[in-house]
Amino acid sequence: MANHFFSCPKIYFGEEAINSLSTLNNKRVAIVTDDFMVSSGKTRYLIDVMPHAAISIFSEVKPDPNIDILKAGAEKFKAFRPDTIIALGGGSALDAAKGIKVTLEEYYRSHSIELIAIPTTSGSGSEVTSYAIISDPQNGRKYPLVAQELVPDIAILDPYLVLSIPRHITVDTGMDVLTHAIEALVSTGANDFSDALAEKAIAIVWQYLPQVCHDESNLAFRSHIHNASCMAGMAFNSSGLGLVHGMAHAIGGMLHIPHGKINAMLLPLIIEFNAAGATPLTLERYIKCARIIGVDHENPQVAISHLVKNIRLINRQFGIPATLKELGTEKALFESLRQPLIDAALADGCTITNPRQPTAQDIDRLLSLIYQAA
Repeated sequence: MANHFFSCPKIYFGEEAINSLSTLNNKRVAIVTDDFMVSSGKTRYLIDVMPHAAISIFSEVKPDPNIDILKAGAEKFKAFRPDTIIALGGGSALDAAKGIKVTLEEYYRSHSIELIAIPTTSGSGSEVTSYAIISDPQNGRKYPLVAQELVPDIAILDPYLVLSIPRHITVDTGMDVLTHAIEALVSTGANDFSDALAEKAIAIVWQYLPQVCHDESNLAFRSHIHNASCMAGMAFNSSGLGLVHGMAHAIGGMLHIPHGKINAMLLPLIIEFNAAGATPLTLERYIKCARIIGVDHENPQVAISHLVKNIRLINRQFGIPATLKELGTEKALFESLRQPLIDAALADGCTITNPRQPTAQDIDRLLSLIYQAA
């Protein structure tokens, strides 16, 4: 099968990006978002750009959306029959909007709906991917859905919308971007196009995430991180991800840990695991990661060791715990979930493109390490 790289969605970025919504005047526009976006005036910020559009708002999105949210959103819009759905919010709102769109299109059959994604966090990259993470709270699972129909038609990267993100969310989502980019670079599906985007995303995050945390109101710094999030999303949408995400979906879903935080905690462990059984190509790619963040050593294992050390240092600098024990996870609860966590990580779609295929024993050992480092 031929490789391919996508040219969708169209991306608007920078300080004037939101004005692209003016083309929606006189259309029927559904907005999928959460309560805070309405109460904080962010939905009004959008509506003011398209004063003549007919608007309907579904603001019941909660973190980790489940199938009930998709059904409720679709039900809200059935009679409205939108021409366009705007997803406004973090990864949860974007994923919910994707699910609502395909649910409505299945219901209408002959009526296709334009999807515009406007992220208000710099992390998931969902605005440019064919992925949506839907939760199953009864079983404590998160399922990554992958379908071309889930790729938005337009992405709008407006730095004003991320200015007010609290520091802890900035940190978690920023480390999510770094994880996306590193996993994309070492994925078995990596290619020249995904490499270019992943490498640039790593460089931007490493340079600007500490600066954003130091000066949270700096629009230029925020804009760089917002763009990097999108680049990393485009990279992994083409290449796939790896075991960090395979384990993070399982652990985050069952223990209710923010996705970016558990990614950041797992990232150094999984780099060590992958490097220990790596092909020369994988080693070369991790060395490239190390060089991008300023580590240059002729010995591959030393270079990768410094890469891991630097990621652990930046996690500590941002206040991200190294282990689940440090995070406050109860040992008894963790042990009761050990086998379901192993099974879920092995079955996760992201694990397939990891450069080293793990066994159940490997996952078991990594779980022990993420709970309490040796």
